[in-house]
Amino acid sequence: MSEVRIIQVGSDDADLRLDRWFGRYFPDVTHGALQKLLRKGQIRVDGKRAKSNHRLSIGQSIRVPPLDSVSSPKKPHWKEQRINKKDNLLEELLKSSILYKDDEVLALYKPPGIPVQGGTGTTKHIDGALDALKFESDQRPRLVHRLDKDTSGVLLLGRTRQAARWLTQAFREQSANKTYWGIVVGELRPVTGRIDLPISKLPGKYGEKMMIDKSEGQRAVTDYGIIEKLGNKASWVALRPRTGRTHQLRVHMMALGTPILGDGKYGGEGAFLESEGLSRKLHLHARDICLPRPNGVQLFVEAALPEHMSRAWGLLGFELKAYKDPFIDLPSKT
Repeated sequence: MSEVRIIQVGSDDADLRLDRWFGRYFPDVTHGALQKLLRKGQIRVDGKRAKSNHRLSIGQSIRVPPLDSVSSPKKPHWKEQRINKKDNLLEELLKSSILYKDDEVLALYKPPGIPVQGGTGTTKHIDGALDALKFESDQRPRLVHRLDKDTSGVLLLGRTRQAARWLTQAFREQSANKTYWGIVVGELRPVTGRIDLPISKLPGKYGEKMMIDKSEGQRAVTDYGIIEKLGNKASWVALRPRTGRTHQLRVHMMALGTPILGDGKYGGEGAFLESEGLSRKLHLHARDICLPRPNGVQLFVEAALPEHMSRAWGLLGFELKAYKDPFIDLPSKT
């Protein structure tokens, strides 16, 4: 690219860090080269100098100077792709979805609609494609937690046996804080709260569907906080599961009478809003994970909203800049 370009930030890149935006669209630009361009003021946001950690907003303009090694922006491979019969498509998808990588940890953005592990009738899943993410290591990455098929967001992997062990322990001991973003339908009260309702699997023909079961269910605890409200119609909520039961957040939100938008499995038609342009997909996203390493240093990884949720934020008028952590004053363990 031999000329200056002005690129407008789209909905898919809202709240993305500037350095990660360059990593997504101009992968040939090294970290050092990017920092040099920023220091010289050759890269600007809305005409102003910016730092690498600047959070982008929809509609902002990014000045991209001449970059001889790059001919055109790279489009994210994961956007709205579906798994087909090509054996390498899922592997390519995973490689293009890396959020963070070091010698111990690999963090992926998991798109909605792709299962983490196999099951009845499921032949393509992330766990079955992890050999493609070995890179320079001779070990295959290991799953240390999971996300529902229809949930998007941060998925952590251990790159060694030792790393998988301490990551798993962090989730088990509840020192790993996972924050989810979602939209719920209806009026959620109070503004913040803790849901402590046991969950068990529905018997018989219902498959993997859960229910509140106060007599024989396993304890399930979820903290929640409303970030923005759309009257009594819908709310943007932040959710933090303190336990890791199957479909926990979806069951708990339904138990309060406010199903997650698009969750027809638990909320039926009551989980949908009549608004032109709103997707009927599940609006639940694993926004970030924060946990301590064995040396005490905090590991923090976050993922931008998927396309259908970013669109919903715009249609419903929710402002990403309005987010404030509602869990600061809450205890970290149950």
